[in-house]
Amino acid sequence: MIIACALVAAAWLAATVAAFFAGRPALARVAGLVAVTHAVAVVVPRAAPLVVAAWLICGLGLPDGLLESPARRLLAAGAATGALVWTPALPVTTGSVVAAAAAASAVALGGVAVRCPRAPAARRRTLQWIAAATVVTAAIDAVLVAVNALLGTPHDLLPWMLGAMAVMPVGLLLGQVKATARLAERALVEAVVIAGLTMLVVAVYLVVVIGLARRPVAAERDVLVASVAASLAAVLLALPVRFRLVSVGMSLLGRRGQTPEEALASFGARMSRAVPFDELLLQLVESLRAALGQAGAEVWVGADGTLHRQVSVPERPADVITLTDKERLVIGGTRIGGTAWTSVWLPALLDDREAPIRVAPAAHLGDLLGLLVVRRPREGVEFSEEDDRVLIQLARQVGLALHNMRLDTALQASLEELRQRNEELQASRLRIVTAADASRRAIERDLHDGAQQHLVALAVKLGLVREIIKDDVAMAAELLDELRGDVQQANAAFRELAHGIYPPLLRDHGLGEALRSAGRRVALPYRVEVNLTERYPEQVEAAVYFCCLEAIQNAGKHAGPGASVEVRIHAEDGVLHFSVRDDGAGFTPGGVQGHGFVNMTDRLGAIGGRLHVESAPGAGTTIRGEVPVHGC
Repeated sequence: MIIACALVAAAWLAATVAAFFAGRPALARVAGLVAVTHAVAVVVPRAAPLVVAAWLICGLGLPDGLLESPARRLLAAGAATGALVWTPALPVTTGSVVAAAAAASAVALGGVAVRCPRAPAARRRTLQWIAAATVVTAAIDAVLVAVNALLGTPHDLLPWMLGAMAVMPVGLLLGQVKATARLAERALVEAVVIAGLTMLVVAVYLVVVIGLARRPVAAERDVLVASVAASLAAVLLALPVRFRLVSVGMSLLGRRGQTPEEALASFGARMSRAVPFDELLLQLVESLRAALGQAGAEVWVGADGTLHRQVSVPERPADVITLTDKERLVIGGTRIGGTAWTSVWLPALLDDREAPIRVAPAAHLGDLLGLLVVRRPREGVEFSEEDDRVLIQLARQVGLALHNMRLDTALQASLEELRQRNEELQASRLRIVTAADASRRAIERDLHDGAQQHLVALAVKLGLVREIIKDDVAMAAELLDELRGDVQQANAAFRELAHGIYPPLLRDHGLGEALRSAGRRVALPYRVEVNLTERYPEQVEAAVYFCCLEAIQNAGKHAGPGASVEVRIHAEDGVLHFSVRDDGAGFTPGGVQGHGFVNMTDRLGAIGGRLHVESAPGAGTTIRGEVPVHGC
C-alpha cells in the first residue's frame, strides 16, 4: 500500500510540475494538493480521507484548477470539512474509504463530462487526456478484478488498484505537453477501443470459468494465465499492427501516403478551419494524388461554362475549357466519369486514351462549378467502387465550398456597394442641406434686391402723390400712372420668384404646361413632347420639372448659337422617363461634374431615380433620367 501511494504521489508531483511550466498555476496547485495528501498518507495512513477529498477537489477544478461555480465551491468545501472531521474522530476502514472514493470519483467524472463539450479547444484536450487515462485505469482495475476472480491473485487488490490510479496524473501531464496535447482526441478514442476489447477478453474468460464451475488448478491455471496474457497482448497490439498492415497493403497496390478515406476526412476537417481556399485546393490535390491518382491530380474551377485549371500536381500549364449549355447540363448532372465518358464530354482532359482516369464534377444544385480529375498510369490499377465513392464525396464537398465562396464574394460585393451607397447618401444629404440653405439665401436676396425695392419705390411715389395732389393735379395723375406700372413690375417680380420656388402651372396643370411655359424664357429653339395619361406625386413631378429646367438652362449656356432643345417625357412599365437633348457643341463626359449635374443627381436619388449624361464634342448632349412610379 505504501509503495502504491508513493507511486501515485510521484505521478501527481510530475503533473504538478508540467502544469506549472505550462503556465497554469491554479491547476498546478490542485495537482500539488493531491500529491501532498498522498505523501502524507504514506506516513499517516489515517489521512486517507484527506486523499479522497483532494481527488474530489482536483476533479471539480478541472481543466484549469479553478472552482468557478458556487456548486463546485460548495462541494469542495464540504469534502474538505468532512475529511478534516473524519480523519481524527471516526474509524478509517478500507470499505469506508473505497466507498467514499467511489462517490467522489462519480461526482468528479460527472462534472468533467459536463464541462468537456463546452470547454475551449486547449482546455478540452486536457479533459480528453484525463478521460482517456480514466478509461485505461478502469480497464486495468477490471483486469485485476477478473484475474483475482480467476486465479485468486493478487491476494490484496487494493494496493494494485491504487497503483493503477497513477495513470490519471500521467494523462493530466500529457495534456500539458504541446507535443502530446494535440493527440488528445485520438488517445481518447484508442483508449476506449483498447479498454473495450480488454473487458471483452476478460468477460470471455470469466464465462469460461463460470462454465467450469470452479477455479482452475495446477496446469489449468498456468495455461489460463498464459492465454489471458496472450489475449491482452493481442488487444494492445491490434490497432498499431492493423495500421501498419494496411500501409503495407496499400504500398503493394502502388499507393502511398493517405488512404482515400483519410483524404476525404482530412479535406472535411480542413474545410471547417480558416484555411485559404487556394491552399485548401492545393492540399486536396496533393492528397488526391497520394491516395487516388498516382499519375496526377488537378482541380478545375469556373462558372457559366468556362472552367480554368486552378491547381495541379504535377504542375501543368494554365488551360481553359469552354462548354456549351448542353455540355454544362450533362456534366453537372453526372456523378463521376471514366475514360469513355471523358472522351465524349471532356476530350481535352485525355492525355492517354488507354490510361485510367476519373472526372468528378463539383456541382451545387445542378450548377457546374468545377471538376476533380485524377489519373493513373496505363499499367496502374483500375479504379475501384470505393475510389469512385470517395471521389464523388470529395467533389460534393468541393462544390459546396465553391458555392459558399461564390456567395461570400457576392456578399462582399454587396457590402462594398452598400458602403459606397452610404457614402454617396451622406454626401448627397450634405449637398441637399447646403443647397437648401443657399436657396433660402437666394430667396432672401431676391426679395431684398427685387420685390422689396419695388415696394420701397411705390411707397416713396405714394408719398409724393400725397404732397402734390392738392397743388398740382396733373403731376399727381402722371405719378399715379407711373405707380400703376410699378405695381405691375412688382407683381411680375413676385410671380417670377414664385415660379422659381414652385411654379403654379406645375401644381395646377402638370409637367407639360409647366415646361412649355418655362420654354418661353429660353433663347434657343425649344420643343416639348409630354405623353402622360395621369398625374404623379408632387415630389416626383417637382424633381422631373427642376431637372429638366436645369438641363434646359445648361443647354442655353453651353450648347452655343444655332442649337435647339428637345424635351420628352413619357411613362413605361412603372417608370417615368424624361430626356433633354440639344444638338449643340457637346463635351467630353467624365471628370468633375458641374453643380447642375450634381443637383439633378441628388434630386432624382432622393426619390429612387437615376440620371444619365450622354455627350460628345460636336454631337450635342442628352440628359436622361428615370424615376420609379409603380404604385404611386
